[in-house]
Amino acid sequence: MFAALLSTGPAPLDPRPLADGFEIVGRARRAALYAGPESTRDSLDGRHWIVGRIRLDARDELLERLGAAPTASDARLCLLAYARWGEAFTDHLAGDFAFALWDDQRQCLLAVRDRLGVRGLFHTRTADAWLIGDSLDWLAARSATPPALDDYWIADFLVLGMSREFERTVYRDIKRVAPAHLLTLGERGLSLRRYWRLELAEPVYLRNAEAYHERFRELLSRAVADRLPSGRVGIAMSGGLDSTTLAAMAVEVTGDPSRIVAECEHYERLMHIREDHYASLAARHLGIELRIRPADDIAHDPHWRSRSLRSAEPTVGMLNAHNIQRIGREMAAIAPVWLDGEGPDNALTLERDAYLGWLRRRRSWGRLSQALLQYAAAKGFSGWSQTLARRSGLKRVPELDPFDVLPPWLREDFAKQLNLTERQESLGLGGDPSHPWHPLAYDSFTSPIWQAYFEDHAFEESLAGFEWRYPFLDLRVLQFMLAVPPVPWGWKKHLIRASMRDRLPRAVLDREKTPLACYPEIATMRAIGLPSLPEAHGVGRFVDPSLLPDPAAPDPDLALSLGVHALDGWLSQKRQ
Repeated sequence: MFAALLSTGPAPLDPRPLADGFEIVGRARRAALYAGPESTRDSLDGRHWIVGRIRLDARDELLERLGAAPTASDARLCLLAYARWGEAFTDHLAGDFAFALWDDQRQCLLAVRDRLGVRGLFHTRTADAWLIGDSLDWLAARSATPPALDDYWIADFLVLGMSREFERTVYRDIKRVAPAHLLTLGERGLSLRRYWRLELAEPVYLRNAEAYHERFRELLSRAVADRLPSGRVGIAMSGGLDSTTLAAMAVEVTGDPSRIVAECEHYERLMHIREDHYASLAARHLGIELRIRPADDIAHDPHWRSRSLRSAEPTVGMLNAHNIQRIGREMAAIAPVWLDGEGPDNALTLERDAYLGWLRRRRSWGRLSQALLQYAAAKGFSGWSQTLARRSGLKRVPELDPFDVLPPWLREDFAKQLNLTERQESLGLGGDPSHPWHPLAYDSFTSPIWQAYFEDHAFEESLAGFEWRYPFLDLRVLQFMLAVPPVPWGWKKHLIRASMRDRLPRAVLDREKTPLACYPEIATMRAIGLPSLPEAHGVGRFVDPSLLPDPAAPDPDLALSLGVHALDGWLSQKRQ
């Protein structure tokens, strides 16, 4: 945890009420900073102080621009960048970070969150101070009275599993700093400025296919290198393409397979998708250690309500937090950093019709003809056979749930009070689907869905004591994946499959995308039973418990209703 406090009055801060570890800084002694064990602090020339969680990308380039010593910490680089460029220093920073910086000359407190929102950052105001930090619990505890709940956040959580707005938290008067935003607190009060937007203008056209492969491998190598700890590194590795690609690149970057350890969760009874088989093929090919964890009996904790664990906000992860913590601590004992393979499924979405239609509207006949030929070649015989099967009704393609209908168990008066139907129609998933040739991918990466994903992983980190890192979401890699023409490179993530030829086993490269055959936690709950809500439940203002799906029914819609149980458990803990 880290935190910063700025007095709203002219008088110096009284150190006596401050918790141990807070340092009062500056000549006027109006600001105080705190950095816990996972955070860092630094100062520069008695004028600037910083606390936060900071991991920067492209350190060598920043070191060169600043003329700094190679041993300079990431926190020191942020201070040097601010001293050089002022508030424009955010233009020069990339990575995973959230921090607070005190400028004594300007008598202002700045708070910055990274561009995708990997690290969380919150702010609120009390009667006599502004508070900033990465711990929602700490800010909530500073309130003189129990903080009021934000009904819109709760409604979004119940309906969607996340907030549709970046800034909201479960508490009405505590806000998130949105990704890619700079918050400034000074004599004029609070101001927020967005310092970066995801830009996706023209597609990237390179001279030939091999140029795309080389560029992808080069960028991903840099991203992996920037995220490697000094010792061993873990890979959360299924038998799929993305995580095995990370393992292959980690071996290539380190030149030492013994530094890489992979863990594969494998379901032996609940589903038969052979993750262990394909992960083993990749591990043997790369010469890395692989730990296969049978996951059938750890998908749900039936005793979750009696555990002492809690989360800062309601999360479905609480229903299995005990198992998450136990497994996570075992992973932390193996490696301090684990790489996560999310990103390509969204960035390399095959938006064939949008892209070809865009080329047609621009009258780019040469590009259009080339795309059609490349698409035909990339699909090959097997791809066209699958298309024919779908068109002829031989193979059913499941449709995604658009979340456009309110669940029947949501209280009608609650939904009407908040105009939830209109809210869903106007906000959607909170992203921007207006991009002319890559709308689904752009919508995804401008949506709070990634913020929610990072927060779930941050909850795991808090339980277990290791750190997740995301090489595919390095902006150099992500922006390249988004910019390559969706046709042909989005066809079954053809960019990655072609780039990793000869670096992974052919069976892994040829494997079809294999989604989970069921929700493992749902299957487990059906087997052991999901208890009904307690009599003194706390969710009655939001839902009608009598309308919740019955776990014993043949095909209950339990997935979404799990949020009701998670919210009820969180409210019960909050009242204690």
